[in-house]
Formats: sequence, structure tokens, C-alpha cells
Amino acid sequence: MSEPLKIAYSPCPNDTFVFDAWAHGRVPGAPALDVTFADIDVTNAMAERGEFDVLKVSYAVLPWVLDEYALLPAGGALGRGCGPLVLTREAGSPASLAGRTVAVPSERSTAYLLFRLWAAAEVPGGVGEVVVLPFHEIMPAVRDGKVDAGLVIHEARFTYGNYGLHCLADMGEHWEDTTGLPIPLGAIIAKRSLGAERLRELAEAARTSVRMAWDDPAASRPYVLEHAQEMDPKVADQHIGLYVNEFTAGLGENGYAAVRGLLTRAAAEGLVPPLGPDALAFV
Repeated sequence: MSEPLKIAYSPCPNDTFVFDAWAHGRVPGAPALDVTFADIDVTNAMAERGEFDVLKVSYAVLPWVLDEYALLPAGGALGRGCGPLVLTREAGSPASLAGRTVAVPSERSTAYLLFRLWAAAEVPGGVGEVVVLPFHEIMPAVRDGKVDAGLVIHEARFTYGNYGLHCLADMGEHWEDTTGLPIPLGAIIAKRSLGAERLRELAEAARTSVRMAWDDPAASRPYVLEHAQEMDPKVADQHIGLYVNEFTAGLGENGYAAVRGLLTRAAAEGLVPPLGPDALAFV
């Protein structure tokens, strides 16, 4: 019997929902998994070091890792109406961020790329200092005046009002308005050295796992809530509803166009290295 594949993904509800059936051996014929939980900034760094067989990473990190890893066409997170938000203490306009300090969760995240593309278009002269803070520290830092604004992701869409904060801009709205495409957030990648046949097996396992979760949502409930970091169950449900959708089962033409569009625009701004012509191609 072969060794379990080493996989790392976040404890967020969308990932535990997607991988529950696979991680617990309920996907027929799928390889066994040895799961490590880590936040996306950590998994991005793992991918750059070539650690783990399979990883959930930001689409933004792909230009640095696609020589060693292949993008799987299933299991990731794209969507509409689910983009990162820029939060401030006071309501204002994008121009009010000129020269100001902004906290972000990672400089190798899709959220940061979307933010930089938005700021280049909407903030005259650009923002000031960008500081990286752990995700859970960003809203308190904005509330307490330690930074002027914060870029937030995931369930913060539903909870920022609890901190008395205002949404200055929605990066997803800007992206969708200017491209018409869904927002590429998190990707599932696997080592090319596993071989074409195994990569196809992994993609099919991810696709089957998410479909099983849709068919029987109650089955994944214990796994989701165990790792949801004291999140309100209703917020966990909203989180899953927003980030697990048809693009999770298969990227499709629009999904690939969104990923290619984001990374092409980011490369044109000098934010990421340019992609090769076949970099996103699956086996």
C-alpha cells in the first residue's frame, strides 16, 4: 500500500467542506491523505519551498511555483461577490487612502494582487506603507488606529461591522466590473513529479469530494465546525455558500480565463513574473 499523500490546506470552512469526504476515506479509489492545516500565507511559502505533494495556495503564488507544481482543475475557490474588502474606521473615498498605511494578510496573496490593481486605478499617487499582519489581527489594528486601513478576506465580509468598521471598497466588485470574470482566490496544486495519471486521479478525487459534500452537507458538519476556530455556525454556512460553487467542481473556460487574466494583469504591473504559454495547462 502506498504512503498517504501529504496535503496542506486551511482550516477554513470551505476547505474542510470540500476535502471532508476525501480526507476521511469516503471517496472511492482516491489516494489516502495525510492532512496538515495551515493558513494560506503558510501554504504559499510551503509551495515555494517545494514542500508537500498537494497544497491549497493563493492563485497569486502560481507564477513562482508552476515549474514544480501543476494547477488542478478542481477543489479551489473562485467566485462572484466574494472579493477582499478594504476597511477603514471612517467612511471615505478611495482617494482618502493616498499615502496611508494599509495592513494586508500576505504580499503573495490573490487579495493583495487585486488590491494593488485596484489601488493603481483608484488611489491617486498610490497608498503609503503596506504592512503584513496575521489575518485575525487586521480588523483590531484598524479599529485601534494602528493602521489606516486593512485588507480583509473570508468571513470578515460578514463580521467587520462588529468592529465598527466601514467598507471603503470591494476588490471583487472592481475586478468583476472591469473584467466580467469571477474572482480567482485559492488554487489546488500538486507536484508534477507525481505523474500525469496520478494528477488526473487527484483532480477527480477533489471533484468527487466536493460533489459528495453537496449531496450530503450534514456529513461534513463535524469536520467543518471542529476546525472553524469558534466561528458562528451560520457564518460558516455563509462562508461555504460563498466560496464553494461550480468553479470548485471544475474551473471551466471562465475559471481559466479569470486566472489567466489576473496573472497577466499583475505581470503587466510588475507584481508577478510572467506566465509561460502552457503554464496553466493540465495533463
